[in-house]
Amino acid sequence: MDTQRLILVLVFSFSLLMLWEAWQKENRPQQPATPTGQAPLGVPDPGKPAATPGAAAPAAAPATPAVPALAPASAKGERIQVRTDLIAVEIDTLGGTIKRLDLLRHKASDDQTKDFSLLSEAHRYEAQSGLAGDLGANHRVLWTAQPGARTLDAGQNALEVRLTAQAGALTVTKIYTFHRNSYVIDIALEVKNQGTAPVAPRAYFQLSHDGQQEKHSSSLADTFGAQSFFGFAVFTESKKFQKVPLSDIDKEKTDFVRQSKDGWIGFIQHYFVTAWLPAAPQERQYGIVSPEKGYYTGWVVLPMASISPGATGRINVPLYAGPQEQRRLTAAAPGLDYAVDYGWLSIIAWPLFWVLEQAHGLTGNWGVAIILLTVLIKLVFFPLSAASYKSMAKMKLITPRLTKLREMYAHDRNKMNQAMMELYKTEKINPLGGCFPILVQIPVFIALYWVLLAAIELRHAPFVLWIKDLSALDPYYVLPILMTVTMVLQTKMNPVPPDPVQAQVMKFMPFVFSIFFFFFPAGLVLYWLVNNILSILQQWQIQRMFNRDKPAHGKR
Repeated sequence: MDTQRLILVLVFSFSLLMLWEAWQKENRPQQPATPTGQAPLGVPDPGKPAATPGAAAPAAAPATPAVPALAPASAKGERIQVRTDLIAVEIDTLGGTIKRLDLLRHKASDDQTKDFSLLSEAHRYEAQSGLAGDLGANHRVLWTAQPGARTLDAGQNALEVRLTAQAGALTVTKIYTFHRNSYVIDIALEVKNQGTAPVAPRAYFQLSHDGQQEKHSSSLADTFGAQSFFGFAVFTESKKFQKVPLSDIDKEKTDFVRQSKDGWIGFIQHYFVTAWLPAAPQERQYGIVSPEKGYYTGWVVLPMASISPGATGRINVPLYAGPQEQRRLTAAAPGLDYAVDYGWLSIIAWPLFWVLEQAHGLTGNWGVAIILLTVLIKLVFFPLSAASYKSMAKMKLITPRLTKLREMYAHDRNKMNQAMMELYKTEKINPLGGCFPILVQIPVFIALYWVLLAAIELRHAPFVLWIKDLSALDPYYVLPILMTVTMVLQTKMNPVPPDPVQAQVMKFMPFVFSIFFFFFPAGLVLYWLVNNILSILQQWQIQRMFNRDKPAHGKR
C-alpha cells in the first residue's frame, strides 16, 4: 500500500474539515449592532428585573429594585492614560472602566506599525468592576480620579491609580496597581462605611465583548487561526477548564460551574486572553449571559466581609490581560495556561511545545527551533518510519510482477486478488505494513500543527532573510515551492500503483496538495519541508539497500 498516498489523503481530509468549519463561521448571520442607550449588565435596569451579577433569582417574579443614582446621560468621564513597560491602558472615570489596553510588545495583525489593542471600544471589549446590587458604586456611575503619576518610570516596580465614588454612606475607592514586566493588573475596591449600620457588600468583576472577531486577511493561515477557541471560559479545580462558546450563550444552553471557592473566568481569543483571577479559597459566583443581541458579559461576584460603621473593607482581584505566553500564564494563576488552545491533542501538544521552547532557548531563533524539533521527532519515529519505507521498498521491487498479474487476471478479480496475496506470502510482504507506522505518527503531526498555529511565540517571529513572521505566509512562496519539489521526489521514489488510473492520480497529487501549503503559515510549511527532506534521505538509503536484491527477484 502506498503510505505516502495515505498521508496525503489524511492531510487533505483534515484540511477540508478545517475549511468547512471556517466557511460556516465566516457565513453565519452577523449579530445586529447594540441599541444605543441600552444598559449593560452589572446594575439594575429600570423597569426590568435585577440583572446584577451574582444576584440570586427568587422563586417568584422579582420586583424592580431601587435604582442607584446614575450619572446623567450627557455626563462624560475623564480618560486616564496609564503606561508601563508592557502595556498602555485607558481608564474612563465614567464607570472607572478599562476602555482600552494596548500591548506594547505585540503589533497589530493588519498593521505592524501599531500596537495590538486587546481591549478596545471597537468591540465593546471592556474590564468593568464595582459593587453589585443597588449600592451604586458600579461601572455606570462617575468616579473621581485622584492625583498621581500615570507612567511607570525607570526603576519603579509598581504604579497606583486611584478613583473614588460616593454611594450613599459608603465611600468606595477603586485602586489599579500596575507592575513592571507584568500583564497582571491588581484591581482593589476599598469600601469605607460612614453610616450607622454594618454593611456586607458584594463586589463584581466583569468582562464584556460584542462577540465579533477581527478579520485581517483572506488567507487560509488567518482562517485556520480563527479556528482557535473564541469565547468565555471558566476554570475551577473541580471541573477544570470549561469553554463557553458564544453560540451556547445565544441558545441559553451554557454549561459551567456557577459557584466555587476557586478558579477564574476569562475571555479567550487566538493568541490572547483576558481573565479575572480571584484568590482562593474564597466563595464566588460565576455568570455568563447575553443581555442583548451582539453583546456578551461574563462576571465573577465575591462577597466582602461585613464592614462596621467607621471601618473599611477591601477586596482585590487581579486581571490578566495579555498574550498566551505559557510561562506568564502559569505564573499568573493555576489553570490559566489552559487558555492556550491546542485542540483535542493537548496531551501530546504540551510536551512538543516544551521541546520547541527548549530548542529556542539554545538557538534564539524559532525557525531553527522548528528544524531541531523536526529532526528530534524524526529520530524518535525512526524505527517506525524505517519499517514503513522497507515495506514500500519491497513493494517497489515486486511492482512489475503485480502489474503482470493484473493483466493476466484482468477479467477475474477473485483470481487476481488470490494470486496477489500468494505473491505477498511468497515474498513475505505485508501490503499493510507501511500503514501502521504512519497512523501512529499522525496524532503527533496534528498536535504539532496546533502547536505551531497556537503558539504566540511564533507570531511576528522572524526566521531568516525574507521570512519575518513564522505565523504568516511566506511572502515569496519559497518554502511552499520547495515543499512541492520534495513531494514530487517522494512520489517518484514510491512504488508506482499497478492500476494506470491510480498511477496518473499519484502524478498530479503533489501539485494538488501543494496548493494548501501556499496558504499555510511559514512555520508549518518549514516543519513539513524539513520532515520531507529527512524522509527522502531515509527512504533513499533504505531503497538503495533493497535494490541490491533486485536481480534475485527478477529471476523468480
